[in-house]
Amino acid sequence: MISESQLNSLYTSFNFSMVGASGALYGVLVAFAFLFPNSELMLLFFPVPIKAKYFVPGVVLLDTISALTGRSFFSPSNTAFIAHIGGAITGFLVMWYWKRNQFNQKRWN
Repeated sequence: MISESQLNSLYTSFNFSMVGASGALYGVLVAFAFLFPNSELMLLFFPVPIKAKYFVPGVVLLDTISALTGRSFFSPSNTAFIAHIGGAITGFLVMWYWKRNQFNQKRWN
């Protein structure tokens, strides 16, 4: 049996707000990789060209691992990894739906 104070403590420990647009940027990044998978991307401090079809899943995988373990790969921060993953999933679903219906001849009839 859980007391009211324990339940309130459990509920308020997950109640916080986030500020930023990084989830939306991940959606745009995934949409870009979906449309142009063979285009080459480069990081500012790692100037080696990497194709989008390899780079974007790698970045999303790093965020997924960081979300599951609670540790950041690059620096200790309060990064909202779940927001990044949600943006990536949303970008993929929007582009998948858009590409699926893009050449549908019966769409306007």
